Parts: sequence; C-alpha cells; structure tokens
Amino acid sequence: MASRLLPLRRLSRLLLLKPPSSNFRPSSSLLLEASRSLHLSDTSHGPLHWIASRSFCSSPPLNLNEGPAAIDYSSVLQEDEFHKLADSTIHDLQEKFEEYGDSVQVDGFDIDYGNEVLTLKLGDLGTYVLNKQTPNRQIWLSSPVSGPFRFDWDRDAEAWIYRRTKVKLLTLLESEMEQLCGEPISLS
Repeated sequence: MASRLLPLRRLSRLLLLKPPSSNFRPSSSLLLEASRSLHLSDTSHGPLHWIASRSFCSSPPLNLNEGPAAIDYSSVLQEDEFHKLADSTIHDLQEKFEEYGDSVQVDGFDIDYGNEVLTLKLGDLGTYVLNKQTPNRQIWLSSPVSGPFRFDWDRDAEAWIYRRTKVKLLTLLESEMEQLCGEPISLS
C-alpha cells in the first residue's frame, strides 16, 4: 500500500509546480504525462491509472474576467409596488377560495393566512401554498398537482406569469381547482 501512495505524492508535487500562467488548469493529458514521467504504465491498476484516465472538466475553461449577465432593472418591480401587487393578489385569492369552499363539498377544505403565506388545504386532495418572495419579487406556489412554481409580475399582461411555460397564476389555479374539486372557479 505504501508503494502505491509514493507515486501519488510525487504526482501531486508535480501538479503543484504549475507554470507562471494564471490560466493553469490541470487536464487529463497533463495527469497522464505526469504519471508517465514517474515511470508508471498506462496498464497499472492502481489509483494513478484511474486519475490519468479521467477527465475532470468537460466544459471549456471559464473566463473569470467576464462579469455577470446584465439585468434589465427597468422590468424589476420596486419593493413597495411588489408588496402592493402581491398582497392584493393573495388577499383576493383568499376571498375567492373562501367563497369557493362554500360551494364545493370537499372534506378537509380549509384556508389559512398567516406570516404572508396563504395555505389552501383540500383534505386528501392535497395542499396549495402561496407566498411572497420579496428579494426575487416573485410569488411562489406549491401545487399538489403540478409542483412548485415561481411567478413574476408581467407588466404587459398585468398578471403573475411563470416564465418557463408562460402560464398565468390565476389560470393555473382555476384549471387545477376544477380538476381536483369538480367545480369550476373564476379567480380573475
């Protein structure tokens, strides 16, 4: 065992002797060259064979001088505007869910609002959770039917939109609530 560790130590020392270039990235070819300089064969079944035959990075080297992608701050809601829109949406949903609960027969139907989180329990059918995410200026939804969503305010549509699929928050809830409870609901 000690005889196998000695070549590994030598290899690690070789790798520490990096060239003056600041863009040094050890590659599998460098490791292979270093292992050959230690007089190890490629057919070795020890740890160096594994190291020499592995590629540690499949993507090209990063250019660390590039900055992050530009953000269009004109589309980001100001915090007070976000709170006004999100609070209005969540409170409207709470009222409409309460009305809807009176018209459907679902065991375990319960609505709870606290700490800026709206929870709609549908008994054995599942639970919806809506809450504000102020740093992201988003409304997050956890759905028992379709999973998690992050909705952004779309000024043009004047609606909360899930950017990946372009579905609107209210449209998604209307569709899923009718699917689960068997009664249509109008949230808009």
